[in-house]
Amino acid sequence: MATSGRSYVDWDLARTTGRRLVSDGPETTAKDAAAVVADLRQAAANAAQPVADTARMDTGGAARSDVHVVDRGGWIDVNVDSTAALLSPVLEKVTAKKAAGPVAIAVGAKITGAQIGALLGFVAPKILGQFDLAPGGRPSLLLVAPNIVSVERELDVDPTDFRSWVCLHEETHRVQFTAVPWLRGHVIDRSRGLMTDLMPDPDDLQERLQHALKALPDAVRGGGNGLMDLFTTAEQREQLASLTAVMSLLEGHADVVMDDVGPKVVPSVAEIRRKFDQRRKGAGGVDRLLRRLLGLEAKMRQYRDGAVFCRAVIDKVGVDGFNAVWSSPDTLPSAREIEAPADWVARVHG
Repeated sequence: MATSGRSYVDWDLARTTGRRLVSDGPETTAKDAAAVVADLRQAAANAAQPVADTARMDTGGAARSDVHVVDRGGWIDVNVDSTAALLSPVLEKVTAKKAAGPVAIAVGAKITGAQIGALLGFVAPKILGQFDLAPGGRPSLLLVAPNIVSVERELDVDPTDFRSWVCLHEETHRVQFTAVPWLRGHVIDRSRGLMTDLMPDPDDLQERLQHALKALPDAVRGGGNGLMDLFTTAEQREQLASLTAVMSLLEGHADVVMDDVGPKVVPSVAEIRRKFDQRRKGAGGVDRLLRRLLGLEAKMRQYRDGAVFCRAVIDKVGVDGFNAVWSSPDTLPSAREIEAPADWVARVHG
């Protein structure tokens, strides 16, 4: 009897583990919490036109994605569902090559479910917003209310301005994936392809583990993609770099748009950006170690490198010239071009 990809991960355990490990967030009254939710919904709605005008990307009148203001547990729920939808076809393809016995499947599903839940529990307090691609479902924009409140208090910035600023970033992602119809499928397919290739064959798992142990000190020191670098071959790291370049483009572009829109919509944008960037650098020792191992510091580099690329291209060929990047998968920047924007301009614009 065939076993579905979902059987290889206990997704219910992932959900309950993540929820069990994560705290509720900052204390607030029910009245204040309701006001935050309403404020975030309004900020998301208000962000739409300024982002469209600044990015100059036509969504063609497509229906707006749903906006969900969630708590940390709600964010975990959505990401468990999306991760399951993303990974299940990968697991089916990989396990079809070498099926495991029912006991091994059951035990492995529990272990993997707990691991995914623990990872989501660690990440959940750190996410302000997300455009959920929802493989096989309906994309939506998520705003994690307790995290936004926590950070605005920590930075001591104007709450209304900060909420608007966060929404500008996430709205830019919505515009990217709505105005460029092929982009969502491209990112999902590339992610699945990479994950399929990354799944280790049981026959060479021991060799991978030995390599990982030798390379662990380098991962702790940082500079790469964390644990991912420990379990990948040179060819796989090249594929990962290619996908990372796309993510750097998306994140950097959102950062550029949110700041360019900012002064018109967010009066204190300069103060927010300065304090927020300082916060990105200020993680404590244990937290920084975990960020390195999990590849979250690489995520921070995506914002920085992508923003540098976008600004350099816009300075050279303008916003409309930059938007040629969305023409097709072939016009997306390579990993090398993210670090050398002039090379992308020369390739695409001649």
